[in-house]
Amino acid sequence: MGDWSFLVVAVVLTALAFDFTNGFHDTANAMATSIATGALPPRIAVAISGALNLVGAFLSTEVAKTISGGIVDDSLVTPAMIFAGLVGAIVWNLVTWVFGLPSSSSHALFGGLIGAVWVGAGVKGVHFSVVTEKILIPALASPLIAGVVAVAGTYLAYVITRRGRQEEVTRGFRAGQIASASLVSLAHGTNDAQKTMGVITLTLISAGVLSHGSGPPWWVVTMAGLAIALGTYVGGWRIIRTMGRGLADIQSPQGFAAETSATTVILASSHLGFALSTTQVCSGAILGAGVGRRLAEVRWSVAGRMVLAWVFTLPAAATVGGLAAAVAQQGTAGIVVVLVAAIAVATAIYVVSRRNPVHAANVNDQPTTAAMSPSAV
Repeated sequence: MGDWSFLVVAVVLTALAFDFTNGFHDTANAMATSIATGALPPRIAVAISGALNLVGAFLSTEVAKTISGGIVDDSLVTPAMIFAGLVGAIVWNLVTWVFGLPSSSSHALFGGLIGAVWVGAGVKGVHFSVVTEKILIPALASPLIAGVVAVAGTYLAYVITRRGRQEEVTRGFRAGQIASASLVSLAHGTNDAQKTMGVITLTLISAGVLSHGSGPPWWVVTMAGLAIALGTYVGGWRIIRTMGRGLADIQSPQGFAAETSATTVILASSHLGFALSTTQVCSGAILGAGVGRRLAEVRWSVAGRMVLAWVFTLPAAATVGGLAAAVAQQGTAGIVVVLVAAIAVATAIYVVSRRNPVHAANVNDQPTTAAMSPSAV
């Protein structure tokens, strides 16, 4: 039986902190379009999303197993490396949040872990074939698939209802959005909450608390589900505004089509154990829904900034994770230095965010290019 050291406890708590940031970073995936179309009031939307994220966390553990025994060699990983990887992921989540960019929390986590393990254990510690198969290929394919499905769904929605009264059509699709957005939240819980479960399980394996190849214990599933649910309820209002108002001109039929297509892709990937980015899937679906309605405005400049954030997420988080690992492996003093630095960065980002606050009352205001620039925040 392994030892529950101070470092192991610190890593578990840091993993739950990442899970919390994952929750508020990704609330927009499920609820941005429903909030934008008026299908759900903002506060009710995030409450529903948080509850269903918690439920979704208990439905599957396939993605958690991909994290704990897939992308890195669990026999070479130490708790210090995992701690450093989590710091890299949290920092990138906060940086993209303050700019309202819906980047991938999942890829931030993968990048942080890859960078930390690469520095700590060498290139042999990373299973690049698994990274390619389970992460990179789904990252390229999933938003395209979701976008194509959303284009078709949006087109059919308008064709089928073209003779209906506009008020009745809108009312009907808003009701449908409540169900479809709820399904996205449930699907998000089955995919993203598991990533933290996998990280905690990997930590317990590396510390000898669990045997190699173990799945997440029930208490890990419960804590990860609660952390992501709480983060979701807090609401990442900046990113909700970008996805709901910034990407495309969205009406209720488009919102329903986007949410339904995203749910289908996410649930299928969770079943297959693909740790894809729900942010990329939902963003692709929203863009597809925008393209699917004739004369709808699609803001390609915003989409371009998002794609850049996606491209930089893995290497940026890996760089921070690698630097943190180099310091953290110096012992307790190194862990303390990394922890203090991470808290200082997080505090500075929060202070900057208060210059231009976004909240439930103004989340449906139209974002501007200036609002997502460094000078604005």
